[in-house]
Amino acid sequence: MIAEIARQNDLSRATLKQFKSFLSAVFTRAKGLGLLDGVNPMQGVSIPKNIRGKAETFACSLDDLKGMLTVLPEPSRTVVAVAAYAGLRRGEIQGLRWIDYSEKQLNVAQSIWEGIAAVPLIPVLAKILNHYRLTQGNPADGPLFRASNGSALRLNNLLRSQILPALNRCKDRGKPEEEHGKADHKYERDQSLPTWRGWHAFRRGLATNLHDLSVDDKTIQAILRHSNVQVTQASYIKTLPKQTVEAMDRLNAKVSASDVVQ
Repeated sequence: MIAEIARQNDLSRATLKQFKSFLSAVFTRAKGLGLLDGVNPMQGVSIPKNIRGKAETFACSLDDLKGMLTVLPEPSRTVVAVAAYAGLRRGEIQGLRWIDYSEKQLNVAQSIWEGIAAVPLIPVLAKILNHYRLTQGNPADGPLFRASNGSALRLNNLLRSQILPALNRCKDRGKPEEEHGKADHKYERDQSLPTWRGWHAFRRGLATNLHDLSVDDKTIQAILRHSNVQVTQASYIKTLPKQTVEAMDRLNAKVSASDVVQ
């Protein structure tokens, strides 16, 4: 169960250890209340090694990003732009406040002991954020992405309420899948719309696109704020399909020009 949770949510071993400790405490409390007999079921449960990287992971391409920014409503559009162009994690985006933003950078609180990281912004993202800020009444502080009650917006709630309905639409009538129950035809997803690949696909996409632009791996590591460059290289830089095609085209040209092929 823990391994499956890790694969679905891209969790580190440290997070899984906390998860295991929490479950163990729950079962200990249940035993204390007389609700559970026998041994705590978390005893002997081990945390799998090298969970990350076993399941297939995805990097959001620039074409898919463009498609999402075209069809997503606000605030999903700006949230996705921040994830893709700044490479922020889901929790970091949820914690952003307007006081953290300037047109040159976002100040991101990584953790209590690591302090604040300054993330550089490209002008395209600054333009998107400035426009979004105006639609929100030009606030000086408060959550960058705010729920109706004024608290920070939970991005997984936004995913369910806005993003997935916008991306999973029927090709015939354009209705979201959950509104398709009483239609007079079978639901078939519009394949021209980008596929949702998870929040982390935007970080991988940023790393891959920067790599495709010949940015060196150490610089990409600094932008994504990884502890070492091996993490960036192993888990975040993906080979885009066009790169593999171009590579094979170059090989074909080399072989065709040689004496191997007559």
